[in-house]
Amino acid sequence: MQTTSTLAAIVTGGNAGIGRAIVEHLLAAGYEVISLDRRSNAPGHARLHALEVDLCDARATREAAAEVAASRAHHAPTTLIHNAGVIRPALLADVSHDDLGALTNLHLGAPIALAQAMLPAMQAAHFGRLVLISSRAALGLATRTVYSATKAGMLGLVRTWALELGPLGVTANAIAPGPVQTGMFHEIVPAGSPKVAQIAAGIPVGRLGQPDDVARAAMFFAAPENGFITGQTLYVCGGTSTGSLAL
Repeated sequence: MQTTSTLAAIVTGGNAGIGRAIVEHLLAAGYEVISLDRRSNAPGHARLHALEVDLCDARATREAAAEVAASRAHHAPTTLIHNAGVIRPALLADVSHDDLGALTNLHLGAPIALAQAMLPAMQAAHFGRLVLISSRAALGLATRTVYSATKAGMLGLVRTWALELGPLGVTANAIAPGPVQTGMFHEIVPAGSPKVAQIAAGIPVGRLGQPDDVARAAMFFAAPENGFITGQTLYVCGGTSTGSLAL
């Protein structure tokens, strides 16, 4: 079994919100981290490497995946936490094929391309951790036709990869967050609006999620010692997966 002192992880969407929290937790645990984001910020840490890429672009994603897998500047990554996501809300009548293509590439195509690029290193190490950040919206939510469908597709990915990759020492799991206070959340629900408190009151635990809530779950699935857990989806949602949710 590998130890964290020799592990490298790819985190998509690592510059803000949940992704940034995940990056910080990985760095604190001793990982080398490669952050893939459409906005590349200065790393600010010796073990953090940033690569700017639009993961909605299938070709750019494949090129970035190959670059990261082949680079000799860091350990070959054997952990992937695919966090990058976009909502693009719309009622059915207004759903566009452009949105469908972009979110399919981002939520499904990107983790496939990255996992494929990482596969040789995972096979050589007989170790790997694939963690996909899905959404409670995979269970359905108004105005989320494309978002819900592609996030639900992630659940199928991890179940399939669990079967295929288990003999290689690779686990695959998903996390489905509920409402979490991030910039993306506040693009839909403005900060300070009465609706923020209304949504929080409708969550069984009585509060909105925070990025660290999801990051801790991601660290659990990524941990080398948790190799007997695979093909699972963990709802980090304050209980909203047990009933209806209105945003």
